[in-house]
This record gives sequence, structure tokens and C-alpha cells, in this order.
Amino acid sequence: MSEKLLVIAAGGTGGHMFPAQALAEAMLSLGWRVKLSTDARGARYTSGFPDAVEIDVVSSATFARGGVLTKLAVPFRILGGVLAAFGAMGRDRPRVVVGFGGYPAIPAVAAAIMRGLPCMIHEQNGVLGRVNQLFAKRVHKVACGTWPTKLPDGLEGVHTGNPVRGAVRERAGAQYIPPGDYLMKLVVIGGSQGARILSQVVPKAVAALPESLLANLTIVQQARDEDAESVRTAYDDIGVRAQVLGFVDVPREFAEAQLIISRSGASSVADISVIGRPSVLVPLASAIRDEQTANARALADAGGAIVMQENDFTPPALAQVIEAILTDPIDALAAATAALSCGKPDATEALVALVEELAAGAPKPEETTL
Repeated sequence: MSEKLLVIAAGGTGGHMFPAQALAEAMLSLGWRVKLSTDARGARYTSGFPDAVEIDVVSSATFARGGVLTKLAVPFRILGGVLAAFGAMGRDRPRVVVGFGGYPAIPAVAAAIMRGLPCMIHEQNGVLGRVNQLFAKRVHKVACGTWPTKLPDGLEGVHTGNPVRGAVRERAGAQYIPPGDYLMKLVVIGGSQGARILSQVVPKAVAALPESLLANLTIVQQARDEDAESVRTAYDDIGVRAQVLGFVDVPREFAEAQLIISRSGASSVADISVIGRPSVLVPLASAIRDEQTANARALADAGGAIVMQENDFTPPALAQVIEAILTDPIDALAAATAALSCGKPDATEALVALVEELAAGAPKPEETTL
């Protein structure tokens, strides 16, 4: 086929799949063919990808789930996926392969390295995930969504940023209305599945705020289904306007917010910085590599966010932070401006440029003998 082929390898979480989707859409618009290499679990998360993207399901596995027998089978399942991807790349040779992390990315990235194809990885977090760590020194480029990203000694990364959704880009740098004596919006979001600690702490912190501040406050909070009713009841008891939802329209609500309280997943941090809003970031304490603290670092260092570790994230401490931000319009505006300075709304274009750079240096398929 005359069209250039890009193979994208990605896992099943939103953190891996969203930037993969953004790159796929951009490369299709440039006339490339795009294949997504993922496993059966990852294939369930592909509904947002354009129909033109070919889905190539390969065998992969993780040691993080299942019993002893399941774990013993993991290397064999991965090997089967690598061999299948190796064969597929022989029949339909990609110009470039891009891995976005997660165990489902292993087969395609490993096969590309074995075939000597131009290959790069994109790491969303400030610390390399296990799979990207495995391949970092074996690929041609390491694109970094969070800066700085902790990399192995001697390895240089390229700061591309994390691609954000089109609806977020449309609100990039949306005018920030500083806090004042009028209705203000506090948005609370805990990632794709909510966060129980936010449901437990934020309502109690809000209850401790002065009446003068409560009178001007409206809250939009994401909560898990099992927590939603107790959160609604807590806000009803103190007479605060609140919407408690399982799904939050992030682009709209962030753009209307005076303050955001959020986990510091890579996608959330990217959205906050591209729109440009003050935030309180609560890193996930159970993250093995503490990557969410690394994700929050640039925003905090710039003055755009306050980071509260879970041990310090108590109702009295949070109430103090909320009150300080929502009663100081000058500092709140400065924090919004600082957050915006960390944003990379052109992250997708930066990834596209790296793909085309790798493709330009690669031999054309008809020039290669296998």
C-alpha cells in the first residue's frame, strides 16, 4: 500500500489510550494509515478511536492480576503476542511504531525493536512506567508528557506534553474570573473512577468554611456510585449548592472553576494547565513509583498548584487552603496564570513532528529486504 503506516501500541487505561487516540486522529488527517496494537482488554477501550484505525488484537498479560497459574502463563502469552506482531510487521511493514505504555504495548514495541524499525515511546507521567522503562534505552525517541520526567542515566527525553481532548483545547487559556463576592465554583474530580478520599474529606472541609464564603460557593464533585449519596447528604446538611456526579464534563467545569481539587494523574494535570486554573492536587499514595507527585511538581513549582499528600489531606488543612485561595483574588489569578504557563496545548503536534522525523530517516518499505 502506498500510504505510510503508523502502528500505535497502547494499554487499556485512559492515561495510555487518550494520547494514543489523539495521535491516531492527527496522523489519519495527514494521510497515514494507523493501526492500534492492543490486547483483548485494551480493545474494550477503543470506542473513541476513529473507524479508520485498524485494531490489531495481540496476546499480552500482566503479573499484577490473577493467581499463580495465571502469572506463570504471562511470559508465554507475551511471547506469543511478540511473535504475532513480528509476523504482522513483516507482512505489512510500518514506517514508525509508537508505544504509549501498559503491558498491551509490549508485543508491538518489542517486535519493532527486533525488526529495527523506527520506534519511540511516550510516557505520560513524571516517572517511567514499567513497560516504558523496559524499552526506554532501546527506542529512538522518548517523548515525555510531564516535565521533568525521571529517566535512566544518560538518556535524554523530548518534552512533548500530554495531548488533551479537542474540547479542552477549545478552552485553552479561557479567561479566569478571580474569586470575589459572587457565585464561585469549586470542582472536585478524582480521575476516571473517582477517589474515595476526596468524597470523605472535601465535604467536611467545606463545612468548616466561614458562612460568608459558603454563601457564594457552588460545588461540582465527581464521586463513585457507592459514595455519591453520602456526599450529597453532607452538602445538603450544610446548605451548599452541589452537584455530585459519576461523570463530570471536565472541559466545561474546569473552564468555569475558580478552584479545582483533583488527583494528579497525568491527564488531569494536563487539562488543568492547558485551561489554566488554580488547583489543590492530591497524589495517589498507593502509586508504586509515586508518579502522581512527580506529575504535580511542575505546577507546584510554578505556583499554580498546592500539593497535599494523603497523610496531610485532612478537613481542617484543606479548609484552610480553600479559604486562602478563594478569599485572595490576586493570588488566585497569579496561580491561574502560573498553571497556564505549564500547559502544552500543542502536545499532539509535537508528537506528530517526532513521528514524521523518525519516518523521514527510515527506509521506504520497498527499499527494505526482510
